[in-house]
Amino acid sequence: MPEPSPTLVQAARRHDNNAWNELFRRYQLPLFCYAHGFTRDRAAAFDIVQETFVRALAHLEGLRDDARFGSWLFGIAHQGCIRHFRKTRRRDELFVEGPLADDLAGDPGPDPCGALVTAEQSEALLVLVATLPLPQRSALLMHVLGDLSLEEIAEAAGAPLGTIKSRLHQAKQALRRLIAESPP
Repeated sequence: MPEPSPTLVQAARRHDNNAWNELFRRYQLPLFCYAHGFTRDRAAAFDIVQETFVRALAHLEGLRDDARFGSWLFGIAHQGCIRHFRKTRRRDELFVEGPLADDLAGDPGPDPCGALVTAEQSEALLVLVATLPLPQRSALLMHVLGDLSLEEIAEAAGAPLGTIKSRLHQAKQALRRLIAESPP
């Protein structure tokens, strides 16, 4: 996904609603797919995307390079995913059987990631991706769904470039192995 023009980001900084609408339209699906792939929780993914844009609006003045808006936005979403993971892990440690909310929620409707890949392929791939360690999963999802460069992923994750290259390589190797081992 190409970065938005710096003038669009500057317009958003001036609280131009049309600019914010364009940025939201451009990034909502990739951010949702990233958050959903990370959390495996549709409701949490929607919340993370909403929180990401709220935080972006509040902190846009702190963005030093308007041309890096996308990686900055994914960095905010990444931090939201980490917060969700930590909160969920603590909650699951308290409740052995897990929350009942998933059982009571019912069918939340079609998966928006299906717009990028067919629904069956998307679900099968996300199941395999969900088995990856979080750092590898995060790097892979930012690279594939967010179309971020390795440098942008390193910036968003707050990790060295070499570490991101290693995580992405390990994630791809693990996925190849998992795909080869999974039934057709």
